[in-house]
Amino acid sequence: MPLNKYAPQVATHRRTQRAILQATKELIATTGLKKMSMIEIADVSEVSRATLYNHYRDKESVLLALCESELARLVEIAQKAPDATTALEQISVEISQDKALMAMRAQDPDSLTVALSAQTDTLWKAFSIAMAHLLGSEKSELAIRWLIGQALHPINARQSRLQAEAITGIANL
Repeated sequence: MPLNKYAPQVATHRRTQRAILQATKELIATTGLKKMSMIEIADVSEVSRATLYNHYRDKESVLLALCESELARLVEIAQKAPDATTALEQISVEISQDKALMAMRAQDPDSLTVALSAQTDTLWKAFSIAMAHLLGSEKSELAIRWLIGQALHPINARQSRLQAEAITGIANL
């Protein structure tokens, strides 16, 4: 008898959620946040509408889950990096090259600005804690502001490295 008889259902649930969130991110990049619908999310993620609604009650809850997933992904990148400078550089590149953020800058700048300024939200608090563990509390706030700036005004990979070195080097002066 398997250790956890519900393991297959849990795995299916996670795969479905990943498909929905990936489809949502693709739709933001191609259609735009405002034009995207739950029907399109279901179609692109290749799940039934009933399945989509079993996972998420509306578009806002899908978007919240996507934000949580993306911030968790950035934290994971930071945790796997060999040092703080590399972590900041990799996160910077991810943010600057993200196709969904590119589309939002062009098509939905107001929504992007609102999302980036909601720093009292629990997602931002969790990200702030993760950055403080990575950089220390003094540099983490500067790094977060720098990363938020890139969501609005992306930089290239070389600039990401140089600026990450400057931020992490502050304490070494």
